Amino acid sequence: METVDEHLVRRLTEWSTGRQVPAEPSPEVDVDPGLLLAYLDAQLQSRHLDLALRWLQSQREGFYTIGSSGHESNAAVALALRPTDPALLHYRSGGFYAARAGQVPGTTPVADVLHSAAASRYDPISGGRHKVFGHRELNIVPQTSTIASHLPRALGMAFALGRGVPGGNTGYPADALVVASFGDASANHSTAAGALNAAGWCAHQGLPLPLLLVCEDNGIGISTRSPRGWIARTLSALPGVEYVAADGTDPARLLATAVETARMVRTERRPAVLHLGTVRFMGHAGSDAELAYRTQAEILTEYARDPILATAALLARRGILGPADVLARYEETREQVMEQAQALPGRVQRLDSPAAVTAPLTTRRVAQVATAARRPGTDRERLFGGRLPEDRGPLTLAQSINAALHDALLTWPQAQVFGEDVARKGGVYGATRGLRRAFGADRVFDTLLDEQTILGVALGGALAGALPIPEIQYLAYLHNAEDQLRGEAASLRFFSAGRYQNGMVVRIAGLAYQKGFGGHFHNDNSVAVLRDIPGLAFAVASHPATAPALLRQCLALAEQEGRVCVFLEPIALYHQRDLHTDGDGGWLAPYPPPADWASTPLGEVRTIRDDGTDLALVSFGNGVPMSLQVADTLAAEGVRTRVVDLQWLAPLPAASLVAALDGASRVLVVDETRHSGGVAEAVVAALVDAGRTGPVARVNSVDSYVPLGPAADQVLLGTADILTAARALLR
Repeated sequence: METVDEHLVRRLTEWSTGRQVPAEPSPEVDVDPGLLLAYLDAQLQSRHLDLALRWLQSQREGFYTIGSSGHESNAAVALALRPTDPALLHYRSGGFYAARAGQVPGTTPVADVLHSAAASRYDPISGGRHKVFGHRELNIVPQTSTIASHLPRALGMAFALGRGVPGGNTGYPADALVVASFGDASANHSTAAGALNAAGWCAHQGLPLPLLLVCEDNGIGISTRSPRGWIARTLSALPGVEYVAADGTDPARLLATAVETARMVRTERRPAVLHLGTVRFMGHAGSDAELAYRTQAEILTEYARDPILATAALLARRGILGPADVLARYEETREQVMEQAQALPGRVQRLDSPAAVTAPLTTRRVAQVATAARRPGTDRERLFGGRLPEDRGPLTLAQSINAALHDALLTWPQAQVFGEDVARKGGVYGATRGLRRAFGADRVFDTLLDEQTILGVALGGALAGALPIPEIQYLAYLHNAEDQLRGEAASLRFFSAGRYQNGMVVRIAGLAYQKGFGGHFHNDNSVAVLRDIPGLAFAVASHPATAPALLRQCLALAEQEGRVCVFLEPIALYHQRDLHTDGDGGWLAPYPPPADWASTPLGEVRTIRDDGTDLALVSFGNGVPMSLQVADTLAAEGVRTRVVDLQWLAPLPAASLVAALDGASRVLVVDETRHSGGVAEAVVAALVDAGRTGPVARVNSVDSYVPLGPAADQVLLGTADILTAARALLR
């Protein structure tokens, strides 16, 4: 069967020898000849890069063959924008990448893409970690998404550029817009649907949102066809979002439409969807047997819709460039691209050690983080109305976190707190009470009820210079948005080799033991997914005396290292006052004054009771007060017990833990999460890896969801369980 490359060459040859060029679809649209030539060159470059990537694969030097052939018309979008407009691109946006690089002298788009597909260290954005379209100088943020999971981030970035970042600099021009491209099949994914809904939600309220969404519609997702008319119906129904359709085989009208749509988004600061009709050549990827689901006749018929042929025909009709000249330009581009491709085999330098691969995740700025964490804000007296939190007497965990958030927003002017019910109401448990009144609606605001969008606002805001502190109202609500943390947030530093980062602190109310309310959705002890995200820092507050320092350390990590942090707040401990008996006030503590902020070491465990060496109880969250209660009981039996609060679940502070357990005869890991996939598994493994030889055991909650009411007591870890396990270990 004739290939698309052979078909294009044959058609251009026929046109140059007298066969009539097809009629122009929109002769009334005027386009600058120079713009048309730039458009053609970007298309040719993108097409030949696709062919070169397949050749590299045949030489076992290339590892990525999802191409842009048939989608080259997306170059028109780049030409309608400015290189200072941040772009988050679909993996078939090769034409866009080439066109934008053509706007910035000194860039090397051909080498960029070749090195990226060859997993070369000289890939300008990922450094050999993935084939992505990304470049710092081109303001193209690398995306590894295949299911439009980058759209919440794009929306968040446009939201930040539309509002500005109080106390910070976005780094982009005041009239910049954000462009994000995605495929028609991806438009059906829940992540895309959520982002599109959020764009409409903002537009409906008149909130500034300079966002241009480009749906590159080739009518098929791998092998599954999009129902005819479905994408247009879906995208055109978004409230307040401008919908514009364009055809990749009508270059004059497409270029004009792209320019006008970009102008509208830029000047009116409202979102638009450009529905771009494309085709897909050479299958989904190099391994895709397209003939298994498309007929030969169907494939050959689509060759007539080649966007490069459409551009060549327009140039010929308008007397700008003849078909023979286009063919010569096509072959000249082939030669230029292949010359660079053929120079790669045997000479590619790749990441050659675990340390080299993981460097963006492991690079630390310990001294800078420590300095930032202990930096107080100015004018604390005014903020707290003359009554500083350290002078208010013992506080609950919720009160301590609330004061720490006030201090944080004072220290970091670019910090923003947002989520469901955090502003006017002050949070379900009062942890954000008073923040909106103190800092205003630009820095503390409520969002729509969609966790993917909340995290997307954080992702995009961080790229625009904010220090986001999003709140996920309950841990169970996170699970439908986990990929925003794993696939988008924590991966950005990795896939951009640290050139882009989106440091943030995600506050989550979670864990179990909340009485009289909620069941599973408000009592969730599943944290395994958070511990499994490379590069993510995960802290758990347990006590009002230590929570402020942990929160400040997370914020310092986000600011100084671009670290994505999760700060888990145990719901059941928010308002707990007593430890052993009613009225003892054993779970209250004074707020630490700024003079004490420097005394808390970063990323270490905390020994909170040390009566001796018979037994060490290692825990976190709700397990800490339970362990202290058990230690009190054991003390009456003559057992000398040490209690250690892990504080950090990722990275697990193994060295600090081993040091804290020095001399302890036996270790019991008290883990309120489930027996399978719980935290204790990692703790025990860390102790084994460290060469600990003494008895080590663990006690967990049961492998179960958390039921409603008293039934929860049957599956959740309790003090009786801990005491039984401790006595068994002592025997």
